[in-house]
Amino acid sequence: MEFTRRKFLNLLLGITGIGTLSSMLYPLFKYITPVKGEEVLSGSVSAGKVGELKPNSAKIFKFGAKPGILILTQSGEYKAFSATCTHLNCIVQYKEDIQHIWCACHNGHYDLNGRNISGPPPKPLEEFEVMLTGDEIFIRRRQG
Repeated sequence: MEFTRRKFLNLLLGITGIGTLSSMLYPLFKYITPVKGEEVLSGSVSAGKVGELKPNSAKIFKFGAKPGILILTQSGEYKAFSATCTHLNCIVQYKEDIQHIWCACHNGHYDLNGRNISGPPPKPLEEFEVMLTGDEIFIRRRQG
């Protein structure tokens, strides 16, 4: 079997075509397949230690594949919510001066019960259950 220049160029062109096609189909495949995240369904996650936050402050923690926000209110009560804004999935933060959960993307405001009170967010933040075990703060999804 003779390996001619024509066969070599056809082989090179075929390999290049397969590479180009693969580079176009891979992103499409990744787009249509669901992301396998560490979704927290029934378990709880540690969000920190008691005494780590001062009253009227907050911190972001990892809740599965998404962020959560833990707030220690002025009265000393712990509150936890999803830290993903219900408008465009931006990450929210706690504004100590006005005691609101605030989304900087489009100036959305939530109260300390997670209810949307101004701006474009269409629905409240998901509220999580806070459990204190010793000096650990655990967060889990509300049951029911």
